[in-house]
Amino acid sequence: MLLSVGIVLFSLLIGGLILVGGVIRLTETQLGQRLMTTARTVAEIPLVQTSIQKPDGWKIIAPTARRLRIVNDVTYIVVLNMDRIRFSDPREERIGTVFRDQAVEEAYAEHSYIQRVRGELGLALRAYVPIMDDQHQQVGVVLVGRVMPGIWEIMQGERGNIVLTFCLSLLFGVWGSYQLARHMKKQMFNLEPEEIARILVERTATFHAMHEGVIAIDNQERITIFNDRAKQIFGIDGELDVLGLPIRSVLHDTRLPEVLELQKNILNTELHVGNTLLWSNRFLIKVEDKVVGALAIFQDRTEVARMAEELTGVKEFVGALRVQNHEHMNKLHTIAGLLQLQQYDKALAYLFEVRDQQEELTSFLTTRITDENISGLLLGKVSRGRELGIRVTIDRLSHLERFPPYMDHHDFVLILGNLIENAFDSLEKSDRPDKEITISIEQDSEICSLLVEDNGIGMDEDTLARMLERGFSTKEPKHRGLGMYLVHQQVKKGRGELECRSRPGQGASFLITFPMKEVNEQ
Repeated sequence: MLLSVGIVLFSLLIGGLILVGGVIRLTETQLGQRLMTTARTVAEIPLVQTSIQKPDGWKIIAPTARRLRIVNDVTYIVVLNMDRIRFSDPREERIGTVFRDQAVEEAYAEHSYIQRVRGELGLALRAYVPIMDDQHQQVGVVLVGRVMPGIWEIMQGERGNIVLTFCLSLLFGVWGSYQLARHMKKQMFNLEPEEIARILVERTATFHAMHEGVIAIDNQERITIFNDRAKQIFGIDGELDVLGLPIRSVLHDTRLPEVLELQKNILNTELHVGNTLLWSNRFLIKVEDKVVGALAIFQDRTEVARMAEELTGVKEFVGALRVQNHEHMNKLHTIAGLLQLQQYDKALAYLFEVRDQQEELTSFLTTRITDENISGLLLGKVSRGRELGIRVTIDRLSHLERFPPYMDHHDFVLILGNLIENAFDSLEKSDRPDKEITISIEQDSEICSLLVEDNGIGMDEDTLARMLERGFSTKEPKHRGLGMYLVHQQVKKGRGELECRSRPGQGASFLITFPMKEVNEQ
Protein backbone atom coordinates (compact mmCIF):
# COMPACT_ATOMS: atom_id res chain seq x y z
CA MET A 1 0.00 0.00 0.00
CA LEU A 2 2.81 2.39 0.91
CA LEU A 3 4.50 1.61 -2.39
CA SER A 4 1.27 2.44 -4.25
CA VAL A 5 0.93 5.78 -2.42
CA GLY A 6 4.58 6.56 -3.15
CA ILE A 7 4.03 5.84 -6.84
CA VAL A 8 0.94 8.11 -6.84
CA LEU A 9 2.88 10.96 -5.20
CA PHE A 10 5.77 10.55 -7.61
CA SER A 11 3.30 10.57 -10.51
CA LEU A 12 1.72 13.74 -9.10
CA LEU A 13 5.17 15.35 -8.92
CA ILE A 14 5.91 14.51 -12.53
CA GLY A 15 2.42 15.60 -13.55
CA GLY A 16 2.83 18.84 -11.61
CA LEU A 17 6.07 19.63 -13.42
CA ILE A 18 4.41 18.95 -16.74
CA LEU A 19 1.41 21.07 -15.70
CA VAL A 20 3.61 24.01 -14.66
CA GLY A 21 5.52 23.74 -17.92
CA GLY A 22 2.26 23.80 -19.80
CA VAL A 23 1.05 26.84 -17.86
CA ILE A 24 4.32 28.67 -18.59
CA ARG A 25 4.01 27.93 -22.31
CA LEU A 26 0.36 29.00 -22.29
CA THR A 27 1.21 32.20 -20.40
CA GLU A 28 3.99 33.00 -22.87
CA THR A 29 1.65 32.45 -25.83
CA GLN A 30 -1.08 34.62 -24.36
CA LEU A 31 1.44 37.33 -23.43
CA GLY A 32 2.89 37.29 -26.95
CA GLN A 33 -0.57 37.72 -28.47
CA ARG A 34 -1.31 40.62 -26.12
CA LEU A 35 1.99 42.30 -26.92
CA MET A 36 1.42 41.94 -30.68
CA THR A 37 -2.10 43.39 -30.32
CA THR A 38 -0.77 46.38 -28.36
CA ALA A 39 2.04 47.00 -30.86
CA ARG A 40 -0.38 46.91 -33.80
CA THR A 41 -2.73 49.24 -31.98
CA VAL A 42 0.06 51.82 -31.52
CA ALA A 43 1.25 51.41 -35.12
CA GLU A 44 -2.23 52.03 -36.49
CA ILE A 45 -2.93 55.27 -34.53
CA PRO A 46 -3.04 58.05 -37.20
CA LEU A 47 -1.52 60.57 -34.82
CA VAL A 48 1.49 58.31 -34.33
CA GLN A 49 1.79 57.73 -38.08
CA THR A 50 1.97 61.50 -38.78
CA SER A 51 3.96 62.59 -35.72
CA ILE A 52 6.71 60.02 -36.33
CA GLN A 53 7.63 61.93 -39.47
CA LYS A 54 8.16 65.24 -37.58
CA PRO A 55 11.32 66.08 -35.63
CA ASP A 56 9.31 67.11 -32.54
CA GLY A 57 6.76 64.37 -32.94
CA TRP A 58 8.00 62.75 -29.74
CA LYS A 59 6.09 65.36 -27.78
CA ILE A 60 2.85 63.74 -28.94
CA ILE A 61 3.97 60.13 -29.24
CA ALA A 62 5.66 59.81 -25.81
CA PRO A 63 2.57 60.72 -23.73
CA THR A 64 0.38 58.51 -25.92
CA ALA A 65 2.75 55.55 -25.52
CA ARG A 66 2.92 56.08 -21.77
CA ARG A 67 -0.86 55.95 -21.40
CA LEU A 68 -1.12 52.82 -23.59
CA ARG A 69 1.67 51.14 -21.63
CA ILE A 70 -0.24 51.62 -18.39
CA VAL A 71 -3.58 50.61 -19.86
CA ASN A 72 -2.23 47.42 -21.49
CA ASP A 73 0.06 46.50 -18.55
CA VAL A 74 3.27 46.21 -20.54
CA THR A 75 6.80 47.02 -19.41
CA TYR A 76 7.68 49.40 -22.23
CA ILE A 77 6.55 50.80 -25.56
CA VAL A 78 9.33 52.14 -27.80
CA VAL A 79 8.52 54.01 -31.02
CA LEU A 80 11.35 54.43 -33.56
CA ASN A 81 11.46 56.45 -36.80
CA MET A 82 13.29 55.24 -39.87
CA ASP A 83 16.58 56.58 -38.45
CA ARG A 84 16.06 54.46 -35.31
CA ILE A 85 15.57 57.56 -33.19
CA ARG A 86 13.47 56.87 -30.08
CA PHE A 87 10.21 58.88 -30.00
CA SER A 88 9.06 57.14 -26.84
CA ASP A 89 10.78 55.17 -24.11
CA PRO A 90 9.96 54.29 -20.49
CA ARG A 91 13.09 56.22 -19.54
CA GLU A 92 12.55 59.79 -20.77
CA GLU A 93 16.30 60.59 -20.99
CA ARG A 94 16.58 58.09 -23.83
CA ILE A 95 14.03 59.88 -26.02
CA GLY A 96 15.83 61.27 -29.06
CA THR A 97 18.68 58.72 -28.85
CA VAL A 98 19.49 56.00 -31.38
CA PHE A 99 18.19 52.45 -30.76
CA ARG A 100 21.19 50.14 -31.47
CA ASP A 101 19.72 46.67 -30.86
CA GLN A 102 20.17 44.55 -34.02
CA ALA A 103 17.03 42.53 -33.21
CA VAL A 104 14.95 45.28 -34.82
CA GLU A 105 16.40 44.76 -38.31
CA GLU A 106 13.61 42.54 -39.60
CA ALA A 107 10.97 45.05 -38.48
CA TYR A 108 12.50 47.65 -40.81
CA ALA A 109 11.87 45.16 -43.60
CA GLU A 110 8.11 45.39 -42.87
CA HIS A 111 7.99 42.17 -40.83
CA SER A 112 5.93 41.69 -37.66
CA TYR A 113 7.24 39.16 -35.15
CA ILE A 114 7.67 38.25 -31.49
CA GLN A 115 11.05 37.57 -29.95
CA ARG A 116 12.56 36.64 -26.62
CA VAL A 117 15.26 39.02 -25.55
CA ARG A 118 17.37 39.53 -22.46
CA GLY A 119 17.58 43.20 -21.56
CA GLU A 120 18.36 45.38 -18.61
CA LEU A 121 15.23 44.25 -16.76
CA GLY A 122 15.82 40.55 -17.45
CA LEU A 123 14.25 38.03 -19.82
CA ALA A 124 11.44 39.66 -21.75
CA LEU A 125 9.06 38.98 -24.60
CA ARG A 126 9.04 41.68 -27.27
CA ALA A 127 6.69 42.32 -30.24
CA TYR A 128 7.96 44.21 -33.33
CA VAL A 129 5.46 45.89 -35.72
CA PRO A 130 6.31 48.29 -38.59
CA ILE A 131 4.47 51.68 -38.77
CA MET A 132 2.97 52.32 -42.20
CA ASP A 133 1.54 55.65 -43.46
CA ASP A 134 -1.49 56.23 -45.67
CA GLN A 135 0.62 55.51 -48.74
CA HIS A 136 1.65 52.13 -47.27
CA GLN A 137 5.18 53.40 -46.87
CA GLN A 138 7.06 52.40 -43.71
CA VAL A 139 7.76 55.39 -41.48
CA GLY A 140 8.90 53.66 -38.29
CA VAL A 141 8.74 50.68 -35.90
CA VAL A 142 6.88 49.98 -32.67
CA LEU A 143 8.46 47.76 -29.97
CA VAL A 144 6.21 46.55 -27.16
CA GLY A 145 7.81 44.44 -24.46
CA ARG A 146 7.04 42.86 -21.12
CA VAL A 147 9.33 41.18 -18.66
CA MET A 148 8.50 37.44 -18.40
CA PRO A 149 6.86 36.53 -15.09
CA GLY A 150 8.74 34.02 -12.88
CA ILE A 151 7.54 30.49 -12.15
CA TRP A 152 6.35 31.43 -8.68
CA GLU A 153 4.44 34.40 -10.08
CA ILE A 154 2.77 32.20 -12.67
CA MET A 155 1.88 29.58 -10.03
CA GLN A 156 0.47 32.29 -7.83
CA GLY A 157 -1.71 33.40 -10.69
CA GLU A 158 -2.90 29.85 -11.31
CA ARG A 159 -2.90 28.84 -7.67
CA GLY A 160 -6.56 27.93 -7.53
CA ASN A 161 -6.46 25.70 -10.61
CA ILE A 162 -3.20 24.03 -9.56
CA VAL A 163 -4.45 23.26 -6.03
CA LEU A 164 -7.77 21.92 -7.37
CA THR A 165 -6.03 19.74 -9.94
CA PHE A 166 -3.53 18.45 -7.36
CA CYS A 167 -6.23 17.60 -4.82
CA LEU A 168 -8.45 15.83 -7.34
CA SER A 169 -5.51 13.91 -8.77
CA LEU A 170 -4.31 12.91 -5.32
CA LEU A 171 -7.81 11.85 -4.24
CA PHE A 172 -8.56 9.73 -7.29
CA GLY A 173 -4.97 8.45 -7.45
CA VAL A 174 -5.01 7.21 -3.85
CA TRP A 175 -8.51 5.79 -4.24
CA GLY A 176 -7.59 4.06 -7.50
CA SER A 177 -4.33 2.78 -6.01
CA TYR A 178 -6.19 1.38 -3.02
CA GLN A 179 -8.78 -0.36 -5.22
CA LEU A 180 -6.07 -1.77 -7.50
CA ALA A 181 -4.01 -3.00 -4.55
CA ARG A 182 -7.11 -4.55 -2.98
CA HIS A 183 -8.03 -6.29 -6.22
CA MET A 184 -4.50 -7.57 -6.81
CA LYS A 185 -4.21 -8.83 -3.26
CA LYS A 186 -7.51 -10.65 -3.61
CA GLN A 187 -6.25 -12.25 -6.82
CA MET A 188 -3.09 -13.30 -4.96
CA PHE A 189 -5.05 -14.94 -2.10
CA ASN A 190 -4.42 -11.98 0.23
CA LEU A 191 -0.68 -12.63 0.17
CA GLU A 192 1.97 -9.96 0.14
CA PRO A 193 4.55 -10.00 -2.66
CA GLU A 194 7.31 -11.18 -0.31
CA GLU A 195 5.07 -14.04 0.85
CA ILE A 196 4.41 -15.06 -2.76
CA ALA A 197 8.14 -14.96 -3.50
CA ARG A 198 8.85 -17.12 -0.44
CA ILE A 199 6.17 -19.67 -1.41
CA LEU A 200 7.54 -19.83 -4.97
CA VAL A 201 11.09 -20.40 -3.72
CA GLU A 202 9.92 -23.05 -1.25
CA ARG A 203 7.78 -24.78 -3.89
CA THR A 204 10.67 -24.87 -6.34
CA ALA A 205 13.03 -26.22 -3.68
CA THR A 206 10.44 -28.85 -2.71
CA PHE A 207 10.08 -30.11 -6.28
CA HIS A 208 13.84 -30.32 -6.72
CA ALA A 209 14.23 -32.18 -3.40
CA MET A 210 11.78 -34.93 -4.41
CA HIS A 211 13.16 -38.36 -5.24
CA GLU A 212 10.53 -38.75 -7.95
CA GLY A 213 10.73 -37.00 -11.30
CA VAL A 214 8.11 -34.28 -11.66
CA ILE A 215 7.16 -32.65 -14.97
CA ALA A 216 4.28 -30.24 -15.55
CA ILE A 217 3.03 -28.49 -18.69
CA ASP A 218 0.38 -25.90 -19.44
CA ASN A 219 -2.39 -26.04 -22.05
CA GLN A 220 0.06 -25.02 -24.80
CA GLU A 221 2.35 -27.96 -23.82
CA ARG A 222 4.99 -25.56 -22.47
CA ILE A 223 7.05 -26.84 -19.55
CA THR A 224 6.22 -25.19 -16.22
CA ILE A 225 7.98 -27.68 -13.89
CA PHE A 226 10.94 -29.95 -14.62
CA ASN A 227 12.75 -30.92 -11.43
CA ASP A 228 16.32 -32.18 -11.08
CA ARG A 229 15.29 -35.82 -10.61
CA ALA A 230 13.33 -35.74 -13.88
CA LYS A 231 16.43 -34.40 -15.64
CA GLN A 232 18.46 -37.31 -14.22
CA ILE A 233 15.88 -39.88 -15.29
CA PHE A 234 15.59 -38.58 -18.85
CA GLY A 235 19.26 -37.66 -19.28
CA ILE A 236 18.75 -33.89 -19.54
CA ASP A 237 21.69 -31.60 -18.79
CA GLY A 238 21.17 -30.29 -15.26
CA GLU A 239 22.37 -26.81 -16.26
CA LEU A 240 19.89 -26.56 -19.13
CA ASP A 241 16.88 -24.33 -18.39
CA VAL A 242 13.90 -26.02 -20.05
CA LEU A 243 11.12 -23.98 -18.45
CA GLY A 244 8.89 -22.42 -21.08
CA LEU A 245 10.07 -24.78 -23.85
CA PRO A 246 7.61 -27.07 -25.68
CA ILE A 247 7.68 -30.48 -24.00
CA ARG A 248 8.00 -32.29 -27.34
CA SER A 249 11.21 -30.40 -28.14
CA VAL A 250 12.79 -31.65 -24.89
CA LEU A 251 11.33 -35.17 -24.72
CA HIS A 252 10.53 -36.48 -28.19
CA ASP A 253 8.72 -39.61 -26.95
CA THR A 254 6.84 -37.93 -24.12
CA ARG A 255 3.31 -39.11 -23.38
CA LEU A 256 2.39 -36.26 -21.05
CA PRO A 257 0.31 -34.36 -23.68
CA GLU A 258 -1.78 -37.54 -23.98
CA VAL A 259 -3.46 -36.58 -20.70
CA LEU A 260 -4.57 -33.25 -22.19
CA GLU A 261 -5.82 -34.98 -25.34
CA LEU A 262 -7.82 -37.64 -23.46
CA GLN A 263 -8.92 -35.22 -20.69
CA LYS A 264 -8.45 -37.91 -18.02
CA ASN A 265 -5.86 -39.10 -15.54
CA ILE A 266 -3.60 -42.04 -16.48
CA LEU A 267 -2.44 -43.89 -13.37
CA ASN A 268 0.02 -46.67 -12.54
CA THR A 269 1.56 -47.05 -15.98
CA GLU A 270 4.93 -48.59 -16.79
CA LEU A 271 7.13 -46.76 -19.27
CA HIS A 272 10.44 -47.85 -20.72
CA VAL A 273 12.97 -45.12 -21.49
CA GLY A 274 16.07 -46.81 -22.88
CA ASN A 275 16.98 -49.43 -20.29
CA THR A 276 15.12 -47.60 -17.53
CA LEU A 277 11.79 -48.86 -16.21
CA LEU A 278 9.56 -46.02 -15.02
CA TRP A 279 6.35 -46.09 -13.03
CA SER A 280 4.23 -43.17 -14.17
CA ASN A 281 1.18 -41.36 -12.85
CA ARG A 282 -0.18 -38.53 -14.98
CA PHE A 283 -2.84 -36.10 -13.81
CA LEU A 284 -4.87 -33.21 -15.17
CA ILE A 285 -4.25 -29.89 -13.39
CA LYS A 286 -7.55 -28.12 -12.77
CA VAL A 287 -8.22 -24.64 -11.39
CA GLU A 288 -11.88 -23.94 -10.64
CA ASP A 289 -12.87 -27.00 -12.73
CA LYS A 290 -10.94 -25.69 -15.72
CA VAL A 291 -8.04 -27.72 -17.09
CA VAL A 292 -4.91 -25.55 -17.10
CA GLY A 293 -2.24 -28.20 -17.69
CA ALA A 294 -0.98 -31.67 -16.86
CA LEU A 295 1.39 -33.13 -14.26
CA ALA A 296 3.45 -36.32 -14.45
CA ILE A 297 5.26 -38.07 -11.59
CA PHE A 298 7.89 -40.64 -12.58
CA GLN A 299 9.46 -43.23 -10.30
CA ASP A 300 12.53 -45.15 -11.43
CA ARG A 301 11.55 -48.76 -10.82
CA THR A 302 14.54 -50.33 -12.57
CA GLU A 303 16.28 -51.52 -9.42
CA VAL A 304 13.01 -52.46 -7.70
CA ALA A 305 11.95 -54.49 -10.74
CA ARG A 306 15.36 -56.14 -10.91
CA MET A 307 15.15 -57.11 -7.24
CA ALA A 308 11.63 -58.47 -7.75
CA GLU A 309 12.79 -60.47 -10.74
CA GLU A 310 15.73 -61.79 -8.71
CA LEU A 311 13.30 -62.84 -5.99
CA THR A 312 11.03 -64.41 -8.60
CA GLY A 313 14.00 -66.35 -9.98
CA VAL A 314 15.01 -67.49 -6.50
CA LYS A 315 11.46 -68.60 -5.84
CA GLU A 316 11.46 -70.59 -9.06
CA PHE A 317 14.76 -72.27 -8.18
CA VAL A 318 13.57 -73.05 -4.63
CA GLY A 319 10.46 -74.63 -6.11
CA ALA A 320 12.56 -76.59 -8.56
CA LEU A 321 14.80 -77.87 -5.75
CA ARG A 322 11.75 -78.88 -3.75
CA VAL A 323 10.35 -80.76 -6.73
CA GLN A 324 13.69 -82.43 -7.44
CA ASN A 325 14.02 -83.41 -3.79
CA HIS A 326 10.55 -84.96 -3.87
CA GLU A 327 11.31 -86.69 -7.17
CA HIS A 328 14.63 -88.08 -5.91
CA MET A 329 12.97 -89.31 -2.73
CA ASN A 330 10.49 -91.25 -4.85
CA LYS A 331 13.34 -92.70 -6.93
CA LEU A 332 15.30 -93.63 -3.80
CA HIS A 333 12.22 -95.38 -2.40
CA THR A 334 11.89 -97.31 -5.68
CA ILE A 335 15.56 -98.35 -5.58
CA ALA A 336 15.30 -99.28 -1.89
CA GLY A 337 12.26 -101.44 -2.62
CA LEU A 338 14.02 -103.26 -5.47
CA LEU A 339 17.05 -103.92 -3.28
CA GLN A 340 14.86 -105.28 -0.48
CA LEU A 341 13.26 -107.62 -3.03
CA GLN A 342 16.80 -108.61 -4.05
CA GLN A 343 16.10 -107.40 -7.60
CA TYR A 344 19.66 -106.14 -7.95
CA ASP A 345 19.77 -106.12 -11.73
CA LYS A 346 16.52 -104.15 -12.00
CA ALA A 347 17.69 -101.68 -9.38
CA LEU A 348 20.94 -101.12 -11.28
CA ALA A 349 19.09 -100.74 -14.60
CA TYR A 350 16.72 -98.23 -13.01
CA LEU A 351 19.67 -96.20 -11.73
CA PHE A 352 21.25 -96.12 -15.21
CA GLU A 353 17.92 -95.09 -16.76
CA VAL A 354 17.45 -92.21 -14.30
CA ARG A 355 21.05 -91.11 -14.79
CA ASP A 356 20.76 -91.17 -18.58
CA GLN A 357 17.51 -89.20 -18.57
CA GLN A 358 18.89 -86.54 -16.27
CA GLU A 359 22.23 -86.32 -18.05
CA GLU A 360 20.56 -86.09 -21.46
CA LEU A 361 18.30 -83.20 -20.44
CA THR A 362 21.07 -81.40 -18.52
CA SER A 363 23.53 -81.83 -21.38
CA PHE A 364 20.97 -80.56 -23.89
CA LEU A 365 20.14 -77.47 -21.83
CA THR A 366 23.75 -76.52 -21.11
CA THR A 367 24.69 -77.01 -24.78
CA ARG A 368 21.77 -75.31 -26.48
CA ILE A 369 20.85 -72.67 -23.89
CA THR A 370 23.88 -70.55 -23.02
CA ASP A 371 22.30 -68.75 -20.05
CA GLU A 372 22.27 -70.92 -16.91
CA ASN A 373 19.32 -68.98 -15.45
CA ILE A 374 17.06 -70.04 -18.31
CA SER A 375 18.47 -73.60 -18.23
CA GLY A 376 17.81 -73.86 -14.50
CA LEU A 377 14.27 -72.52 -14.93
CA LEU A 378 13.44 -75.04 -17.67
CA LEU A 379 15.01 -77.93 -15.71
CA GLY A 380 12.92 -77.02 -12.70
CA LYS A 381 9.72 -76.80 -14.76
CA VAL A 382 10.35 -80.24 -16.28
CA SER A 383 10.78 -81.72 -12.80
CA ARG A 384 7.67 -79.97 -11.52
CA GLY A 385 5.73 -81.30 -14.49
CA ARG A 386 6.72 -84.87 -13.56
CA GLU A 387 5.46 -84.27 -10.02
CA LEU A 388 2.12 -82.96 -11.35
CA GLY A 389 1.79 -85.74 -13.92
CA ILE A 390 2.32 -83.32 -16.78
CA ARG A 391 4.79 -84.02 -19.54
CA VAL A 392 6.94 -80.98 -20.19
CA THR A 393 8.69 -81.25 -23.56
CA ILE A 394 11.47 -78.94 -24.67
CA ASP A 395 11.90 -78.76 -28.43
CA ARG A 396 15.29 -80.34 -29.20
CA LEU A 397 15.84 -77.70 -31.93
CA SER A 398 15.68 -74.94 -29.33
CA HIS A 399 18.73 -72.78 -28.81
CA LEU A 400 19.52 -69.40 -27.27
CA GLU A 401 22.90 -67.76 -27.73
CA ARG A 402 22.19 -64.18 -26.75
CA PHE A 403 19.29 -62.05 -25.64
CA PRO A 404 17.51 -59.56 -27.93
CA PRO A 405 18.20 -55.83 -27.53
CA TYR A 406 16.57 -54.22 -24.48
CA MET A 407 16.17 -57.68 -22.83
CA ASP A 408 18.14 -59.77 -20.32
CA HIS A 409 17.77 -63.03 -18.40
CA HIS A 410 15.48 -61.42 -15.81
CA ASP A 411 12.96 -60.58 -18.55
CA PHE A 412 13.08 -64.11 -20.06
CA VAL A 413 12.71 -65.74 -16.62
CA LEU A 414 9.62 -63.62 -15.96
CA ILE A 415 8.07 -64.36 -19.37
CA LEU A 416 8.75 -68.11 -19.48
CA GLY A 417 7.98 -68.59 -15.79
CA ASN A 418 4.54 -66.95 -16.06
CA LEU A 419 3.58 -68.67 -19.32
CA ILE A 420 4.58 -72.14 -18.04
CA GLU A 421 2.84 -71.61 -14.68
CA ASN A 422 -0.33 -70.55 -16.51
CA ALA A 423 -0.06 -73.77 -18.54
CA PHE A 424 0.26 -75.80 -15.31
CA ASP A 425 -2.85 -74.09 -13.89
CA SER A 426 -4.79 -74.82 -17.07
CA LEU A 427 -3.79 -78.49 -17.11
CA GLU A 428 -4.56 -78.97 -13.40
CA LYS A 429 -8.18 -78.04 -14.22
CA SER A 430 -8.28 -80.50 -17.13
CA ASP A 431 -9.48 -84.13 -16.87
CA ARG A 432 -7.58 -85.43 -19.90
CA PRO A 433 -5.00 -88.15 -19.19
CA ASP A 434 -2.31 -86.95 -21.64
CA LYS A 435 -1.39 -83.58 -20.17
CA GLU A 436 1.46 -81.97 -22.06
CA ILE A 437 3.33 -78.68 -22.31
CA THR A 438 5.65 -77.91 -25.22
CA ILE A 439 8.36 -75.27 -24.94
CA SER A 440 10.44 -73.94 -27.83
CA ILE A 441 13.10 -71.22 -27.98
CA GLU A 442 14.43 -70.40 -31.44
CA GLN A 443 16.79 -67.71 -32.61
CA ASP A 444 18.45 -66.45 -35.78
CA SER A 445 20.03 -63.17 -36.89
CA GLU A 446 16.63 -61.50 -37.35
CA ILE A 447 14.29 -62.70 -34.59
CA CYS A 448 14.10 -64.60 -31.33
CA SER A 449 10.89 -66.52 -30.65
CA LEU A 450 9.45 -68.12 -27.51
CA LEU A 451 6.66 -70.70 -27.83
CA VAL A 452 4.70 -72.23 -24.94
CA GLU A 453 1.81 -74.57 -25.83
CA ASP A 454 -0.47 -76.72 -23.65
CA ASN A 455 -3.48 -78.92 -24.17
CA GLY A 456 -5.36 -77.68 -21.15
CA ILE A 457 -8.83 -76.18 -20.77
CA GLY A 458 -8.11 -73.22 -23.13
CA MET A 459 -9.75 -69.78 -23.02
CA ASP A 460 -12.97 -68.28 -24.31
CA GLU A 461 -13.12 -65.08 -26.39
CA ASP A 462 -13.77 -62.82 -23.40
CA THR A 463 -10.73 -64.17 -21.53
CA LEU A 464 -8.60 -63.83 -24.67
CA ALA A 465 -9.67 -60.21 -25.07
CA ARG A 466 -8.96 -59.28 -21.42
CA MET A 467 -6.02 -61.50 -20.43
CA LEU A 468 -3.47 -58.65 -20.75
CA GLU A 469 -5.44 -56.26 -18.55
CA ARG A 470 -3.90 -55.35 -15.23
CA GLY A 471 -5.88 -57.01 -12.43
CA PHE A 472 -7.80 -59.45 -14.65
CA SER A 473 -7.56 -63.08 -13.49
CA THR A 474 -9.51 -66.33 -13.72
CA LYS A 475 -7.71 -67.75 -10.67
CA GLU A 476 -8.40 -67.60 -6.96
CA PRO A 477 -9.19 -64.16 -5.46
CA LYS A 478 -5.79 -64.08 -3.76
CA HIS A 479 -4.20 -63.72 -7.18
CA ARG A 480 -4.15 -60.16 -8.51
CA GLY A 481 -4.00 -60.81 -12.24
CA LEU A 482 -0.47 -59.49 -12.79
CA GLY A 483 1.16 -62.43 -14.60
CA MET A 484 0.09 -61.80 -18.20
CA TYR A 485 0.13 -58.03 -17.62
CA LEU A 486 3.82 -58.25 -16.66
CA VAL A 487 4.51 -60.51 -19.62
CA HIS A 488 2.92 -57.96 -21.94
CA GLN A 489 5.00 -55.17 -20.38
CA GLN A 490 8.19 -57.13 -21.01
CA VAL A 491 7.13 -57.79 -24.61
CA LYS A 492 6.63 -54.07 -25.15
CA LYS A 493 9.98 -53.37 -23.53
CA GLY A 494 11.69 -55.66 -26.06
CA ARG A 495 9.70 -54.12 -28.97
CA GLY A 496 8.27 -57.60 -29.55
CA GLU A 497 4.92 -59.09 -30.53
CA LEU A 498 2.68 -61.51 -28.62
CA GLU A 499 0.30 -63.87 -30.41
CA CYS A 500 -2.12 -66.15 -28.58
CA ARG A 501 -4.35 -68.85 -30.01
CA SER A 502 -6.81 -70.71 -27.84
CA ARG A 503 -10.21 -72.36 -27.79
CA PRO A 504 -12.16 -73.76 -24.86
CA GLY A 505 -11.12 -77.40 -24.29
CA GLN A 506 -8.32 -77.26 -26.88
CA GLY A 507 -5.48 -75.69 -24.94
CA ALA A 508 -3.56 -72.51 -25.64
CA SER A 509 -0.53 -71.44 -27.67
CA PHE A 510 1.57 -68.37 -26.86
CA LEU A 511 4.10 -67.19 -29.44
CA ILE A 512 6.33 -64.23 -28.63
CA THR A 513 8.82 -62.80 -31.14
CA PHE A 514 11.53 -60.22 -30.53
CA PRO A 515 13.66 -58.42 -33.13
CA MET A 516 17.37 -59.19 -32.80
CA LYS A 517 18.31 -55.73 -34.09
CA GLU A 518 17.59 -52.44 -32.40
CA VAL A 519 14.44 -50.72 -33.60
CA ASN A 520 14.66 -46.99 -34.38
CA GLU A 521 11.51 -45.41 -32.90
CA GLN A 522 10.07 -42.41 -34.70
